[in-house]
Amino acid sequence: MNSISPRSQLPKKIIATNRRASFDYELLDHYVAGLVLKGEEVKSVKLGRVSLASTFVSIKDGSVQLINCDISPYQPNKNNEKKDTKRPISLLVKKEELKKLIGAVKEKHYSIIPLNIFLIRGLVKIEFALARSKKLHDKRESIKKKDITRDISHRLA
Repeated sequence: MNSISPRSQLPKKIIATNRRASFDYELLDHYVAGLVLKGEEVKSVKLGRVSLASTFVSIKDGSVQLINCDISPYQPNKNNEKKDTKRPISLLVKKEELKKLIGAVKEKHYSIIPLNIFLIRGLVKIEFALARSKKLHDKRESIKKKDITRDISHRLA
């Protein structure tokens, strides 16, 4: 039931990853959207100066926004202007996907978690997912599974 289009099968360069997402949340449906960035923000993102730590997606007034995403300012000449590095960034989502997201967030109390920021054909895109938070025992199970696979791989090597 993934909503990733076939266009996302093109070669992509992953710029930033949210490593805690799969540990803290059970990921359900995946989506891809474009980011509305300013010129200097695009340059910073392409250089990899972006962090998805403690970032989340919110729906406000019928638009989807990336909240608390830290994009460092692009400063080739080292000017000392203070810039808002954590401004809300709008996401370009199709209307059908927006309706699904609104319904899932309101009715089922799911969260929307960003997973990756990547480039496809020079365009900055974000992959995010509808997610349900894991309970403590679920997190313990995932830690056990990782330990077991790590032990097996060390024994085989």
